Order: sequence, then structure tokens, then C-alpha cells
Amino acid sequence: MEHVSFGSVLGPDRKPIKTREGGAVELEALLDEAVRRARAIVDANSTELPEAKRAEIAEAVGIGAVKYADLSQNRTSDYVFNWDKMLAMDGNTATYMQYAYARIQSIFRKGDISPEALRNVNPLLALDTQEERTLALLLLRLPEAVEVAANEYRPNAITAYLWELANAYSAVYQNHPVLHAPDRTLRLSRLFLCDLTARTIRLGLGLLGIRTVEQM
Repeated sequence: MEHVSFGSVLGPDRKPIKTREGGAVELEALLDEAVRRARAIVDANSTELPEAKRAEIAEAVGIGAVKYADLSQNRTSDYVFNWDKMLAMDGNTATYMQYAYARIQSIFRKGDISPEALRNVNPLLALDTQEERTLALLLLRLPEAVEVAANEYRPNAITAYLWELANAYSAVYQNHPVLHAPDRTLRLSRLFLCDLTARTIRLGLGLLGIRTVEQM
């Protein structure tokens, strides 16, 4: 048996987080507040979605944000609890990872392309650019991150990997067209790279107990 120690969660005053009455914060109340805040973000950015879908997304985003914020820290270090950072659409947050995943799903919807059909084609990866090569090499490193997380009891090895992966994907997305690639071979290659990235993000978040969302 091995004792696994943890740091403390601190409030803005850098003291252990408390309720207004001075008591310990209960997890249920914390998650409810996270979902409430996430719902405000989803409502502001996804007005076209049905109410039930927005509620579903808000639950995944809010609860995912709390889990990721805790698991992304050095296990033995204290950290300051901050709602704005936790739910930010950029930075090392679950929200950013979920958004990256949803953005990839949007590409497939806009192109009216089935990821399953694409996998059956099994296109070759062209990897003609440095950004695409960097992303492809990163996709191979998930097992390494999982091994570190398991052997050293450090789930932040997985969050650090996902953060690096999402940034690498963003560089490809911003610089190299997917649906409007110059030719069919390159289009299929980039679509397949997108699909591999989405599946890796979903797997990595799933290992942390965090759900992905198709739209956001």
C-alpha cells in the first residue's frame, strides 16, 4: 500500500476554500455552481441550439471544468480555485479541450462527411507541413502520458499532453484548410488527421472522467 498525498484547494485569499458561512464547500454545491456558470457561457455562444441540448452541454462543460482544474495541478501542490480560469475557452482547461473536439465535429458536419466512412477509406497521411508533422507525432505520445500518469500517480501528465495536442491541432486548423484543401488526397489526409485528433482528445478526457460534446 502506498500513501498518495494531495495539496489543498485555496480560495482567492489563498486560504482553504470555505462557504460564506465559513464551512467546507460541499462537492454537490460546487458542481451545481459550475453547471450554472457553464450554462451562461453556452447560452451566450449557442443560442441556435435547443434548450435541452444546451443543458446537456452545460453539464458536461461545468462538471468537466471542475474535474480538469483539479487533475491538471501538480498533485502535491496547493492551488487557487478560480472560476474564470477554470471555464476559460482558451488555456489549459477542459473547456478548451471540449471546444477543440467540438470544432473538429463541426468540420465533419459542414462537409457532410462521416468519420466512420473516412476510417473505412483509411487514407494515407500526407503530412506535407511542419504543423501537420508535429501534430501527427504528438498523437503517438498518448500511451507515454498515460504510463507516466499511472506509474507516478500524476493525472496532470495527461492534461499536459492534451494541452500540447490541442495547441498543435489549433496551429494546423489556423494555417491549413481542411475542407478546402488544394486536392482530394490532401483533403482526405487532413480530415483523417482531424479525426485522429478528436478520438485522442475524447480518449484522454475519458480517462479523466470528462465527457466531450459534439457542439459548443
